[in-house]
Amino acid sequence: MVNRHTTPGNRPLLLASGSPRRSQLLREAGYGFDLLIPQVEEAHDASLSPEALTVKNARRKASAAAHLRPQHLALGADTLVYLDGEPLGKPTTLDEAAAMLRRLSGRSHEVCTGVWLSWQGGHAGTGFHVISRVFFKTMSDDVIHAYHRLVNPLDKAGGYGIQEHGDMIIDHHEGSWTNIMGLPMEALSAQLHALGHALPSSPQAGIASPEKPA
Repeated sequence: MVNRHTTPGNRPLLLASGSPRRSQLLREAGYGFDLLIPQVEEAHDASLSPEALTVKNARRKASAAAHLRPQHLALGADTLVYLDGEPLGKPTTLDEAAAMLRRLSGRSHEVCTGVWLSWQGGHAGTGFHVISRVFFKTMSDDVIHAYHRLVNPLDKAGGYGIQEHGDMIIDHHEGSWTNIMGLPMEALSAQLHALGHALPSSPQAGIASPEKPA
């Protein structure tokens, strides 16, 4: 899925996302970047696979940002939580968030993030996706409500954030930890390097998973 009229090289990086977690992951990996939140409508196409849908939405964001800032290498991302093939979006109420956690309780689900890098004003780009699996503990309503007293679930797909008091609700995970947070840094760094973008010279400590204590 590569359309390279020319490689972007070391163009300045532009994050096309308002997600504080994606900004945090990029900063902690040592990347410098500008921020632009494009006004684009996300696709909600039930006929598409999680992989195709997240990459499609990531491409829309990155291409729109690259069109506005053609001198940049624009980065778009889209993350979806899937349970039994059904996407779980961001809850609109605490009751809806609690209902989501009841569905996730004692089960595993997939987190899919699509990523797109766009340059030349959106005329060139490449994308990929990463899937991780999260295994939840069996949770009582008391645990769910205690978790939501500590964490705001309304800005998080599935009503939870693995990096915020995740030990209360999550047993373990398989695959990329940063992907579950919303931006698979291992795959992204490899793709940026392949496109000629300089790797950070001094990455910070980063965010540790339970299996990788800081």
